[in-house]
Amino acid sequence: MVSEGPPHTWDDKSVFDLSALEADVAKLIVQTLNLNIDPVQIQPEQPLFNEGLGLDSIDALELSLVISQCYGYKIRSDDPETVATFASLRSLCQSIEKHRTK
Repeated sequence: MVSEGPPHTWDDKSVFDLSALEADVAKLIVQTLNLNIDPVQIQPEQPLFNEGLGLDSIDALELSLVISQCYGYKIRSDDPETVATFASLRSLCQSIEKHRTK
């Protein structure tokens, strides 16, 4: 589960150095899955599953659908790279950047 503590900030920047795509996908994750956290709290290398954000396979399916709609990248469950793609926000964004059509 995600810590519910206050977000750490330095000046007006988020704690983590996120690319524009990472910031957008973090917002997409929070909105799609109705997570009760601020998107800036998602660390780019934090695991999305288990000890990280605590996502599950249903969450992965929901995210896959939204990513397909927003970026044109269809994440297939039978693709051997899928586990690596969903490892973290950063790995997910790297895959989106590589395969996006929108």
